[in-house]
Amino acid sequence: MNDNTSQKLGTLVSDGGPVNVYVWDMDETLILLRSLLNGTYAESFSGSKDVKRGVEIGRMWEKHILKICDDFFFYEQIEECNEPFLDSLRQYDDGKDLSLYDFKQDDFSTPTDDLNKRKLAYRHRAVAHKYEKGLCPFLDSESMNVLDELYNVTDEYTERWLSSARAFLEQCSCVKEESSDGTSATDQSSQDIHILVTSGALIPSLVKCLLFRLDTFLRHENVYSSIDVGKLQCFKWIKERFNHPKFRFCAIGDGWEECAAAQAMQWPFVKIDLQPDSSHRFPGVTPKTVSYYFAAVYGNSDADSSKE
Repeated sequence: MNDNTSQKLGTLVSDGGPVNVYVWDMDETLILLRSLLNGTYAESFSGSKDVKRGVEIGRMWEKHILKICDDFFFYEQIEECNEPFLDSLRQYDDGKDLSLYDFKQDDFSTPTDDLNKRKLAYRHRAVAHKYEKGLCPFLDSESMNVLDELYNVTDEYTERWLSSARAFLEQCSCVKEESSDGTSATDQSSQDIHILVTSGALIPSLVKCLLFRLDTFLRHENVYSSIDVGKLQCFKWIKERFNHPKFRFCAIGDGWEECAAAQAMQWPFVKIDLQPDSSHRFPGVTPKTVSYYFAAVYGNSDADSSKE
């Protein structure tokens, strides 16, 4: 845990009241992609959704994700070097100034030795820096317009799944959208933390966060890839990071692995369901919904009663 993170957690703990830590799955939870590609999302509507259109939308997302991964996030070089989180090799990073570093000419290879682990750590640090700045610095306005249009088309096709999930994050996050005068507003009444634990590879998952407009609420240090270590191990790391009685955890996802991991940790688990008539989907799930799960395990609090 770095000094800034420690300072922030100390502030949350000292401010009084419980802090809710939402531990999210990604695909078929915060976003829809896999179910678009294999048609299961459309098929759940029993014929009223165009399956082929959903597949087309999913393939467009795949194309943009892979292109941005390769062009800007070193994915061609590090695809076979997946790590569970960006800071996992921090001890190998000597803090070298990377502003003029040539990542194409440093003879990086599989990180089985300290030298290549340092080179991978450099790439992770560069990825974190790019992630924090968002897409605009390396995509032109035309590309951004294409992505905006794809997001809106997807949101319409999925009956506002994307925007509803994002609204959940915004409602219980300290970060707010920019106001009309261009300044960023902060809601000091909310202390909730959002963490992503995805079974996908780390770099594509970070790029998905950027493309699906989740990066405002999910900082790079709060994105975990469980593909090699399993979700239970990631959940244990998260518990170690936020190791204080005031932190309360709830896992939210659609899969058996996060459900089993939540049970092992004795955390509440909210299962997301694709079915159109389910209330455990987006739109449908709200902070108020999840507050009941928190209350069932941790008891009621003023924070729960304030959720709308």
